Amino acid sequence: MVGRSFSGYERELRSLLEGDPPSVRAYARGLPATDRAEFERLIDLPFLVIRGAGSLGLDLVAMRWGLSFPIEVKASGDDVIRFTAASGRANAQLEAHRTAIRRAGLAVLYAYRRLGLRSEESWRVFLGSDPPSSGVFRFLCRGVPPVGRTREGNGILRWRDGQKLSQFLERARLLMEPNGGVGA
Repeated sequence: MVGRSFSGYERELRSLLEGDPPSVRAYARGLPATDRAEFERLIDLPFLVIRGAGSLGLDLVAMRWGLSFPIEVKASGDDVIRFTAASGRANAQLEAHRTAIRRAGLAVLYAYRRLGLRSEESWRVFLGSDPPSSGVFRFLCRGVPPVGRTREGNGILRWRDGQKLSQFLERARLLMEPNGGVGA
């Protein structure tokens, strides 16, 4: 089953990244204190998030302090999303993203929302393209695992292999802080 991009989960991720206090507190309530703290920082240090639209387009673009990253949102109750379902549309989308992003010098993130989890963080992040060859985003992408590939070369997301969203947010914050950034 290929994960589907449900607009409700796009809105949830957008609300979290934008630092919407009720959304952040509701999502982070059951998380361990360290993960919860990183989400609560979003209330004071939000991203500007723009929703994309269109076939084979990106779902969201998050921006803060000169850093911007496009995001494709996937959601599934299964722990694995195979890009071969739905007539291979997700594979075509992945390749289209890689081509477009490479030309622009960016990287695309895949945010995977595992449905039905209660006591742990349900969002995981994957790198859907090669990391940029230079700039701050190159450093941010270092710890983000890539979208996997099957033996046949098709995309696959294994939720357990993804980076927790809170870890990604912490690294982004530390890289972009005036006294803790890349040059420090």
